[in-house]
Amino acid sequence: MFFRQIEDEKLAQYAYLVGCQATGEALVIDPERDIDRYIRIAEKNGLEIVGVADTHIHADYLSGAREFAERGVHVYASDEGDEDWKFEWLIDSNYAHTMLRDGDTFRVGNIEFRAVYSPGHTPEHLSYLITDLGGGADQPIGLASGDFVFVGDLGRPDLLESAAGVAGVMEPSARKLYDSVQRFLEMDDYLQVWPAHGAGSACGKALGAIPETTVGYERRFNGAIQAAIRGEDEFVAAILDGQPEPPMYFARMKRDNKMGPRVLGDLPNPHLMSIGELGELAGRTDIAVIDARMDREGYLHGHLPGSLLATFNKSFNTVVGSFVDDETDIYLIIDEVNVETAVRDLIRIGLDRIVGYATPDMLEAYREKGGELTSMRRANMNDIDRLKAEGVTILDVRNLTEWEASRVPDSQNIAYTRLWVRRDEVQPGKTYALHCMTGGRSSVAAALLQRLGHDVIFLDGDFTPWIAENAFETGPALADEATA
Repeated sequence: MFFRQIEDEKLAQYAYLVGCQATGEALVIDPERDIDRYIRIAEKNGLEIVGVADTHIHADYLSGAREFAERGVHVYASDEGDEDWKFEWLIDSNYAHTMLRDGDTFRVGNIEFRAVYSPGHTPEHLSYLITDLGGGADQPIGLASGDFVFVGDLGRPDLLESAAGVAGVMEPSARKLYDSVQRFLEMDDYLQVWPAHGAGSACGKALGAIPETTVGYERRFNGAIQAAIRGEDEFVAAILDGQPEPPMYFARMKRDNKMGPRVLGDLPNPHLMSIGELGELAGRTDIAVIDARMDREGYLHGHLPGSLLATFNKSFNTVVGSFVDDETDIYLIIDEVNVETAVRDLIRIGLDRIVGYATPDMLEAYREKGGELTSMRRANMNDIDRLKAEGVTILDVRNLTEWEASRVPDSQNIAYTRLWVRRDEVQPGKTYALHCMTGGRSSVAAALLQRLGHDVIFLDGDFTPWIAENAFETGPALADEATA
């Protein structure tokens, strides 16, 4: 059996290429939308991808299943769950597909895949037990667990409510997840567990960085599973407590993966703009200029008016997905070597309208030719008391749970991933000083508010020493001041 885990570091996402070397056939589990890379890996190893399987309707990226279906690849997907969460793009379609229910099996070459209904994260969620029949096994080697079981955590059961806006399903979903855990606990300890996400994913709150695990290890050391062993009510309270606010684009991912992502075909090919074209974008808010320079200092000292900051690091997708919708034309300021990677990052979350790009050197040339750049006001964490005395509102853009644990007295909290959808809570005419822990989240949030016309100050520095040296409020007493 051929087995390869394929990682997207920015989304902390794992897809799996599982192949039968005897027949040369392979299946991809939970692929992202730019499927060419899976095809290249398969071809390099003498395999042809003949099947694709999704574990569930994903919230954090667009599935590549439809791209494969367009090429005649057979799609396997869940037929479990309620009628509101079906793979509608597959139902009654002409695509080669099989809808699966609990216990159903299929083969790719001499590899058997058995569907295991594991709801809770989503109503239709399936995991897949994998057995290498060609290798002589009559028992599975492992479980492709999707967003059910992670290393050290379980898939959060609140996303249908907190991200997709389906009211009243959070606690019932948690109780379904509890039931799924009971089935997991019946599995043999030796079974390997291959999750769909690792550390850094927003699909859980305590995911480990180890790429795989076993049933036995998670039984013993997974905190969420330990809570389930102690009892259902304790588990429900524990799994729902402290989940971070999901990025705004999660709702769109749910919608598009349910109805069917737009067929991409080839990657977008943004053109290299001239300095004149770059200047024509200054101040426009009907499009999105994404300044993706590797160092935020350059943006803070001088950027194109109206542009957004999304430093080209592991948070790039999350930032752009939280601030830009799929109907907006996108222009990048980015090093040329990173253009293709940035395009892949964006199309994976459904942002396809990537029109053009310019390099940081071109932005500097624009400045030298007299082009207008704007900067951002800055202050230090040690200036917080002075700023408050001057009537400046301190805006903390960390997660609500972080704000509840330690905060500047009288500060306002809006998680940066929710700032666009909660922008009406930022009042015109007031000055806001933004902070997080080390400046990464607050710098991109300050850029968004500046684009929206607000008077903002970026608070530079590390918040941890400020906490150690100053009195601060703790606990959830003021939690009702910040809605998730």
